[in-house]
Amino acid sequence: MKIVIRPHHIISLGGYIVETDFPYRNVIVVNPTAEPIKLEVPVFSEEWIEEQRQLGLELTPLTEEDNYLSNFRKAKAKLEKLKAEKGIKAE
Repeated sequence: MKIVIRPHHIISLGGYIVETDFPYRNVIVVNPTAEPIKLEVPVFSEEWIEEQRQLGLELTPLTEEDNYLSNFRKAKAKLEKLKAEKGIKAE
């Protein structure tokens, strides 16, 4: 299955991680580009992370010890700064 992340948007893939031996409980995905990007989900392996980075996405994998909300806010702030620099209006 594929999902699309719109340009200059952020999503969380916690519900799309299905492998019990996958080392991350969640992955924050930011599309900083001006193009929509398709993601292959569900997430099965660590190689998936590098494949998505090669598409131009910024990923933050989270373990059980990581604070989801703090990391999401950091990624969102970085995205908002990028949008402000490019003069992109918030939706």
